[in-house]
Amino acid sequence: MDEIIVRAATLNDLDTLLRFEQGIINAERPFDDTIKDDPVYYYHLEEMITAPYIQLVVAELNNVLIGSGYARMEKAKHFARHEHHAFLGFMYTDPAHRGKGVNMKIMDALKDWAVKHALTEFRLEVYANNTSAIKAYEKAGFKSDILEMRMNISGH
Repeated sequence: MDEIIVRAATLNDLDTLLRFEQGIINAERPFDDTIKDDPVYYYHLEEMITAPYIQLVVAELNNVLIGSGYARMEKAKHFARHEHHAFLGFMYTDPAHRGKGVNMKIMDALKDWAVKHALTEFRLEVYANNTSAIKAYEKAGFKSDILEMRMNISGH
């Protein structure tokens, strides 16, 4: 049986990571009508690959990239018990490989990185109406925290 391998991303992975980024943006458009028309980019991928406070990983199967995710060390709010936490993002699995545990393998690798950096908490953002992603994160052990709300006031 073929094994999914999770490893640190390299600059050689950029073309595929750019494609994954567009996959994320296209998946999020139905949840957010404020996303600009193409071309849109969320991430500065080269920095994410080289920055010491970010761990960007890819999942690969038979030398083909099938998923990605990152953990970024962030300063916690001044009133929190912990000084820093790991913020997760760029969680993507190629549609042909969903349901195979790719996201969990990515989160396990990011958890290892976070623990090595003395981080004790993961945080992430997900659209409130993205029920499939919410269910997946709850299955992984996440709990809802604060719900950010918005209101368009430009036409009042």
